[in-house]
Amino acid sequence: MAARPGGGTAPEPDVAAEARELVAGLSAAPWGQVSASPYETGRVVSLAPWLAGHAARVDFLIAAQRVDGVWGPPGGYALVPTLSAVEALLAELRREAPCADRGLLAKVAARGLEAVRSRPVTAAALPDMPAIELIVPSLLSRIGMHLDLGVPELDGVLPGAVGPEPPSGMDGAKLAAVRAWLASGAEVPQKLVHALEVAGEAAAASGVVPTPMRGGMAALGASPAASAAWLAARSGPGDDAGQEAGPEALSADGAPSGPGRYAGQEAAVRRYLEAVAAVSGGPMPCTLPITVFERGWTLSWLRRAGVPVDVPPELVASLRDGLGPDGLATGPGLPADADTTSVALYALALLGEAREPEGLWSFETETHFCTWRGEEGMSLTTNAHVLDAFGAYVRRCGGGPRHAAVVARLAAWLRGNQKGNGSWSDRWHVSPYYATACCAIALREFGGEESADAVAGAVDWVLGTQLPDGSWGRWEGTAEETAYAMQTLLLAGAPRQGRWREAVERGYRSLLDLRAREAPPLWVDKDLYLPVTIVRAAVLGALHMARRALSVR
Repeated sequence: MAARPGGGTAPEPDVAAEARELVAGLSAAPWGQVSASPYETGRVVSLAPWLAGHAARVDFLIAAQRVDGVWGPPGGYALVPTLSAVEALLAELRREAPCADRGLLAKVAARGLEAVRSRPVTAAALPDMPAIELIVPSLLSRIGMHLDLGVPELDGVLPGAVGPEPPSGMDGAKLAAVRAWLASGAEVPQKLVHALEVAGEAAAASGVVPTPMRGGMAALGASPAASAAWLAARSGPGDDAGQEAGPEALSADGAPSGPGRYAGQEAAVRRYLEAVAAVSGGPMPCTLPITVFERGWTLSWLRRAGVPVDVPPELVASLRDGLGPDGLATGPGLPADADTTSVALYALALLGEAREPEGLWSFETETHFCTWRGEEGMSLTTNAHVLDAFGAYVRRCGGGPRHAAVVARLAAWLRGNQKGNGSWSDRWHVSPYYATACCAIALREFGGEESADAVAGAVDWVLGTQLPDGSWGRWEGTAEETAYAMQTLLLAGAPRQGRWREAVERGYRSLLDLRAREAPPLWVDKDLYLPVTIVRAAVLGALHMARRALSVR
């Protein structure tokens, strides 16, 4: 048994071997690995009961309910997944032959209803999640419809059940306006397509066209829920039109293979849903595929940490080939975004292929870079990644005055948005440790001497918020957040003895223990999600750097 650099006798992980396995998995499972979402799974249960894996999705919803009756993480983040799960279970109860015991379905749905009703929230207190102002009224309306039509089994468990009240300050006016806009046939913002399930019957009249994919598939907003909603509105619930008899296997790229073929847009969307169900085993993620997103983040974390790993040329090409003046999108049917584009550019720079960030200029505003065109709000981590991309280009290729000006302006903008305690927070991740790592590391690397105080403040905040067991976390200590905290100390902090070394030693020991536990979803989409490979890469990078730092006396 080898001694840990930070103390203890547990065997050391072979970080290089695990990293090689991780990189190999990027090619073996190119659609990416994303955790199942109670919200998205509930929408597919409700809208596509004919889809293979339906029973597994219902079982997932039943098993995922927390002891307090809700689904999802603590606080306001639980509202969307809980409403979706309750509506899906009520829809299942109203079917002639539900795939689970009616009494159990009623009991679980009743607990969810009571949990939401007993925890009223205001619209202002809800988290900043995509389309939440549309999703919540849509789900409340569907729950009310089920209750109005009657659910006898529910009456036996929760007599006189009524639907939850909408959050104070949130009504259905915006949803009604969006549905009217969709029904008019007017052009639909691409980002809205990701949440097309809020449209109801207007999804069929919207004129939205599925995005073609390999293997004769097509998706709406890279979302199973949006795709199921479009298909249900076009074909009718339970319609099997376009399905060819006989099962089909999945090829290495996740696309159905074999002699069978479908025809038409509806059939292509159905093939996408069947492929997602086959990849996921039934329960649905919010977004799939996430190919470029997963590869960019994974390779960036590993290479930035100095983990020795060879990257196959085809992976490098997959990041390079999609770049252009419009930027890159996370998945088919999603708009190009500055976050995915900048991380791909930075990963390429770390891989020896620095490129002019032409795909980012269209996201530039007077003060910062928007995540996508027309974004409401702003993202600090997106701008930290843009700083990485421009900074790496200037460092490796020289750039011009405009590139240097962007680096200086973004560094100042990030410093100006730092909290008084030294941390940052962001809309795309619930943990301030992720946002702080992104901003502090970018400023340490590309922010110049003017950023020294901001970086030092971030390091001090991390040192001051370490938990007694050596971990870090917003709600509890997690491997992911501990990895980000250690990345901040190891990449943005000045290696030294005393408090810094003690924090790294304790964090290293804690990280070795925590990484064997189930990781919670902390990334923000319509529901919180876990990009499995990306998080594993961040953890491996932190372990590698900590072991190297602690071995130097």
